[in-house]
Amino acid sequence: MPPTLVLIRHAQAIHNVDRANHFFPDPSLTDLGRQQSAELREHLKAHLPADREMQLIVVSPMRRAVQTCLIALDWLIDSGVPVVPDARWQENYPKPCDTGSPAPELAAEFPGIDFSGLDPVYPDKTSPAGAAYRYEKGAILARGQSALADLYKRTEDVILVVSHSGFMRTAVAGQWFHNADYRIFDFVDREGKGEDEPYKLVEWALTRGKGGMGRSNEVVVEFGEGLP
Repeated sequence: MPPTLVLIRHAQAIHNVDRANHFFPDPSLTDLGRQQSAELREHLKAHLPADREMQLIVVSPMRRAVQTCLIALDWLIDSGVPVVPDARWQENYPKPCDTGSPAPELAAEFPGIDFSGLDPVYPDKTSPAGAAYRYEKGAILARGQSALADLYKRTEDVILVVSHSGFMRTAVAGQWFHNADYRIFDFVDREGKGEDEPYKLVEWALTRGKGGMGRSNEVVVEFGEGLP
């Protein structure tokens, strides 16, 4: 049986406060973002299903996602749950605020996380080498399918993913995510389906609507909506 996914959006970062801050490269969390992460931590500890095992954390390598992960999920990390940075879960856009930092820089800043397995092309998303991460509908949808395909094949019971609103909304879940909010999904059964059949998710009733924290927009989004 494929794993259940807990999809989490990072908490508030500097660029979320003012569009003028979009020129900040790979921005950090604000003080409110750190508070939101701490609130999310306590909520998840109380509300994640007690009869399920949280066995893996996948995180976007972008600074705000890693910071959210280390605050909100420290209790799982301290218990031995591994953290795997994955470039496929980064944000869509090529703006400075949505472009990550080089792996050596991240490794120095977050020594408790192993970035050695990160796609060596990261954070490039504009050159031919970074074509898989381009801000183009086809590339983003393919990236979403690639990320889901890998998780579908894993054997963990529950996998938590810390990522970004734009990517999860347009290429993974078709749902909005407020800062530091989350949604829980199972994979749609693929029995009898061909290899070219897209991977799809169905949301748990527990988070359906406004998300687990009750902060998210309820509007369902068509995959690829708004992408060039």
